[in-house]
Amino acid sequence: MDRNPGAGQHTAADPDTADTPATEPGAVDPDAAAGRAAPVGRRVVLGMLALGVGGMAAAPWLQRRLEKFLAVAADKDPTGVTGLLPNGGGFRYYSVTSSVPHKNAGNYRLTVGGLVDKPVGYRLADLRALPQHRIVHDVQCVTGWRVPQTSFEGVRLATLLDAAGVRPEAGAVRFTCFDGAYSESLTLEQARRDDVLVALRMRDEPLGHSHGGPVRLYVAPMYFYKSAKWLSGIEVTREVRPGYWEDRGYDVDAWVGKSNGRDDAPTT
Repeated sequence: MDRNPGAGQHTAADPDTADTPATEPGAVDPDAAAGRAAPVGRRVVLGMLALGVGGMAAAPWLQRRLEKFLAVAADKDPTGVTGLLPNGGGFRYYSVTSSVPHKNAGNYRLTVGGLVDKPVGYRLADLRALPQHRIVHDVQCVTGWRVPQTSFEGVRLATLLDAAGVRPEAGAVRFTCFDGAYSESLTLEQARRDDVLVALRMRDEPLGHSHGGPVRLYVAPMYFYKSAKWLSGIEVTREVRPGYWEDRGYDVDAWVGKSNGRDDAPTT
């Protein structure tokens, strides 16, 4: 659709793009007369190869620069328009507030409370000191985009629940975020799955702010809106409380593939 319809009708005028002599004015090109395509010059081929190799070498750098640009733009964009922009890395950047404060090892805290015997608060260093688990799985957004084989590392949510001592009357877990608006929930059974993490790293790097860092929830078998960014609170409750997007019509049980047959097998 973007291509010039007549582009294929023009021949190169620069003799340096071919190794064969240019056809004299008025002469008949034997290749054209025979219905054969003109040979591609050696310099053209070498130039195309060089561009290809250069493009592959620069691709990771360009992708990181694009992701960084979009992340910064999204952080200052309350409209959500930046979430519609294309990105070679596949991720889109969403926030439900006009801005999100930045947290680091000095001021980050994660609280675990509600229906537990031992409410506790974790600093970033405390979470890093706990056993870490790595999951490689496709990230699937309910809006359609997907990032295949993305790695996340962190502490199993079940580890934090066990340390707090969940009371018998509990049936669900609610998550709050330091953006001040976002929330999510899982049943207690879902929260105890081995493929649900309090994630500290993504793609073998510390979790950046634009991806919900320094700590986010990661629920591997569900659509990505269940993986709350900028995680600040874990509250054990009696029953599931619909989160931010569930209040706006999204499924509470957001299994990827639910429309084609529920897919809640353990993620390895």
